[in-house]
Amino acid sequence: MKKHPVINSTEKIVPFDFRTKLPIAKHLSSIGKSSIRDFFELVQNQTDVISLGIGEPDFDTPWMIREAAIYSLEKGETGYTSNLGLIELRKLIAQYVSKLIGVDYNPYEEILVTVGVSEGLDCALRAIIDPFDEVIIHQPSYVSYVPLVVLAYGVPVIVETLEKDGFQLDPVAVEKKITPKTKAIILNFPTNPTGSIENEEKLQAIAQLACKHNLYVISDEIYAELMYEGTHRSIVALDRMKERSLFLHGFSKAFSMTGFRIGYACGPKEWIEAMMKIHQYSILCASSIAQQAAIEALLHGKKDMEQMVEEYRLRRNFLWKHLSSLGLVGNLPKGTFYYFPSIRHFGLSSKEFCYRLLQEGGVALVPGSAFGQGGEGYVRCSFATRFEDLEIAVRRIESWLKKIEKEGKKQ
Repeated sequence: MKKHPVINSTEKIVPFDFRTKLPIAKHLSSIGKSSIRDFFELVQNQTDVISLGIGEPDFDTPWMIREAAIYSLEKGETGYTSNLGLIELRKLIAQYVSKLIGVDYNPYEEILVTVGVSEGLDCALRAIIDPFDEVIIHQPSYVSYVPLVVLAYGVPVIVETLEKDGFQLDPVAVEKKITPKTKAIILNFPTNPTGSIENEEKLQAIAQLACKHNLYVISDEIYAELMYEGTHRSIVALDRMKERSLFLHGFSKAFSMTGFRIGYACGPKEWIEAMMKIHQYSILCASSIAQQAAIEALLHGKKDMEQMVEEYRLRRNFLWKHLSSLGLVGNLPKGTFYYFPSIRHFGLSSKEFCYRLLQEGGVALVPGSAFGQGGEGYVRCSFATRFEDLEIAVRRIESWLKKIEKEGKKQ
C-alpha cells in the first residue's frame, strides 16, 4: 500500500498508514447497529422464507404516482428545488394535514419537505437539543428514536408502555421522568411495533404536562391513515399544542412510497426555520422527482390508499385470529400494519424465538427486543404481506410450534 507523508505534532515527517486504526467519534460508541437490519442480514442468506418482518407495504406504488415520477424525468425536472420543498407540494400538504388532523399550517414558513420522516426527526432534534438535554421516549417503539437523540448529543429517557394498558403511554409515568433537563417528548401513535393508539384522555394529560413543564412535543404520525378502529387523533390538534409541537408525516406507508424517501415536518416557523438550516447544509432538498410523485399522491392517490388500508384490515383480522389460536396472543392492533404478540410462555427469548423460527420454520419475524427492553418477550409480525403468504406463514408457525412443544415435553 502506498504511504503518504504527513506532519505530526513534532513536525517530524512520518509515513501515514491508512491501516492505522483511527478513533471514531466517542458519542457513537453507545450506538449499535439496528437489530432489525442485523436480523435481516440473516434472512437474506436463507431460502424459501416467508417474511413477516419488514415494515414496508407489499403493494406497488400506485401507477399514476409512478407515472408522475416518470413524466417528471421526461420533462427534465431534475434540478434542485427550494430548500423547503416545492411550494405546490407544500400547499397540498397544508390542505391534506388540515383534513387529517384539523390543524392549519402556513405552507410558506411552517412546512419543510424532508427525505422521509427519519430526516425530519433528525433535523427536529438537532434544532432544539443542547448537550445533555433529556428527551422522553416511550418504548417499545421505532428503533431510530434513541440513536437520533444520542447523535444530537441528547440523553434518551425511556418510559415503558405495557401490554395490560394496551401499550398506551401513561402520563403519570411520564411525569415521574421529567427533570429540569427534560427538553422534549417523542410520541408515535399509532405505534410501531405495537399497533397501539393513545386515547383522548391520555393525550390531553400529556399535553398538559408539556405545557406545565414547557416541553417540546415531536409527534411521529407516519401511520395516521392506517387506522382500523375510530379516527386518528393528534396531540398537535389539542389546545395550546400547535405552538410547541412538530407534526412529522410522510408518504412511505399510506401511499406505499418507501423508496421515494419523501416526508415532511409541520410546526412553528421558528422551529421549521432552524430545521431548514440543518436540512439545507446536509441534504439541500428532497428529490425533485419524488416531490412531483408526492404531488400526484395527494391529488389522486386517496382511492388507492383507502383500498390498501382495507386490505390491511382484512389481513390484520386474519393474522390476529390465527396466531392467537396458536398461542401467540396479543392486543388486536388498532393501527399500523404490525401485530405484537407475547412469546413469553414458550420459554425462549425473543431473539431465540425468531432465529429458531427462521432457521427451522422458514418464517421471519422481528424480535421484540429490537424495539427496546420493554419489547423483550414479544415479536413483531407485519401484515404488510400478501394474503397467500400470510396463510403459508401461519401453517409453518403452527408446525414449528408443535415441534418445540414436543421438545418441551421430552425435557
